Amino acid sequence: MLSRLSIRDIVLIEKLDIDFSSGLSVLTGETGAGKSILLDALSLALGARGDASLVRHGAAQGQVIAVFDVPRNHPARMLLADNAIEDEGDIILRRVQTADGRTRVFVNDQPSSVTLMRDVGHALVEIHGQHDERALVDPGAHRELLDSFGGHLGAVRATGEAWRYWRACEQEFARHRAKVEAAAREAD
Repeated sequence: MLSRLSIRDIVLIEKLDIDFSSGLSVLTGETGAGKSILLDALSLALGARGDASLVRHGAAQGQVIAVFDVPRNHPARMLLADNAIEDEGDIILRRVQTADGRTRVFVNDQPSSVTLMRDVGHALVEIHGQHDERALVDPGAHRELLDSFGGHLGAVRATGEAWRYWRACEQEFARHRAKVEAAAREAD
């Protein structure tokens, strides 16, 4: 669950801190009230494409911090563990967007890649808007939903680890084969 959203120098927002309580939170307002800016800021923290135009006019950089309180067995925590990122408490996604277009990404205060941030973000939040595609019609999400519902996330993780080990062994075998073939050519 999103527990806190902190925005600094994004579009029209100079400084905003929102603490969300448990349960349903709804953002409402008239056209132009800033709902889309909040969603754009949250999306930035979830790994969406950064852009210098998001930085408030006159500021050198903008920053968005999204804090999530999720259970120990949440799939996002498995992504963090797979990438050697500590996850003892809340999951904290922080994105710094500079006015010159560069971006810096931090997951639990550790420098990270946008790809990892996006993967963690997809595991944490699904934003729906008018004309957006829904994850339920995305075949890529079906397996994850079924595995989660069936309680098979541990087996999925073990299978992934076994596959990565197999690929590493396969690559090492290919390196050794190349050395043997080179030695055979040299002997000839």
